[in-house]
Amino acid sequence: MKLAFIIDDYLPHSTRVGAKMFHELACEFTAQGHSVTVITPDIAQSNTLIKESLDNVSIWRFKSGEIKDVGKVKRAINETLLSFHAWRAISKEVTQESFDAVVYYSPSIFFGPLVKKIKQRCKCSAYLVLRDLFPQWAIDAGMIRSGSMIEKYFRYFEHISYKQADMIGLMSERNVEVFKAKNVQYPLQVLRNWASLVPHSSKNRKSYREDLNLQGKVIYFYGGNIGHAQDMTNLMRLAKNMQSYENAHFLFVGQGDEVELINQLSQEWQLSNFSYLSSVDQDEFKQLLSEVDVGLFSLASHHTAHNFPGKLLGYMVESLPILGSVNQGNDLMPLVNESNAGFIHVNGDDAALLASAVALCADSKRREEVGKSAYKLLSAEFSVQAAVTTILSEIN
Repeated sequence: MKLAFIIDDYLPHSTRVGAKMFHELACEFTAQGHSVTVITPDIAQSNTLIKESLDNVSIWRFKSGEIKDVGKVKRAINETLLSFHAWRAISKEVTQESFDAVVYYSPSIFFGPLVKKIKQRCKCSAYLVLRDLFPQWAIDAGMIRSGSMIEKYFRYFEHISYKQADMIGLMSERNVEVFKAKNVQYPLQVLRNWASLVPHSSKNRKSYREDLNLQGKVIYFYGGNIGHAQDMTNLMRLAKNMQSYENAHFLFVGQGDEVELINQLSQEWQLSNFSYLSSVDQDEFKQLLSEVDVGLFSLASHHTAHNFPGKLLGYMVESLPILGSVNQGNDLMPLVNESNAGFIHVNGDDAALLASAVALCADSKRREEVGKSAYKLLSAEFSVQAAVTTILSEIN
């Protein structure tokens, strides 16, 4: 099959988990004999369209305004224009024979018009990989007022995006339930997050532990988006509560709206057990994962959706025990806890989170045992091959 993949961020320039996952998906489709063309924005280029390739995946980059790590108004305007800029760039390249199906990723919610254009011209089906229930999470967080014109604006584009999908893949059974309660007219199924099962192989670079002077430490690592949806204060409280454990260190790597907040809290609380690094490329990120001891994550307690953060898959690939917090009722908690793949608690139960962190700090054999279970869970439930099979069953 000839497939169009659409996403708002892609490798090799992106450091985000979604870009990494989508590339792994594209590579697996390619390995199975399909042809993949990724359509994605690029803010740095001057040409309307640039064609290139990465790991046998074709990439069409269209010129776009900034949509990451910029002010909310500017981001909203530039994201609204994504489909316009994309179609202007690629319309002359797309014929009726160009694509047999479209696979598009959300966030962003603004690719609906582009998907519609491609479907009409190519007479093909479309599959939406829905990983983020925006604007719902922003309403839950109090960032957008329910019933406001801003909500209606985002809902309009959200529903345009959903309407183009012949199938929508959500990351968990609970998310399907939540979605059905509000959007019953759309076809839904569970499409779990995915990852390649191959751990990182070090290329003889100098050690991050040495660079950061963390030899002998148990490193609690958070990598990825540092934003409101994650409730980073939750993890910073854990670092604060672990200060008396001299061999424990917290390393956060990423970008987002709450970077300033975590650095401010680190100074305010005088944390000697905390380090922050800005985003690194995917190879460096994998190197980091291969050197740390525990994979951290957090989801804000007010979420009504039940996310499975993609960063957990990177942890599991490297056989790291998972430690984190979720919103009440999130089905990620029993899945990980019952598989002995980590320790997940309801956000706000600081005592339980601390107790699990201390237990992992004190026992290297337990960290190894739980990490091995995390890899087994990845292999059983979250392989990229399984994701390809699920999507193909709908678009063939």
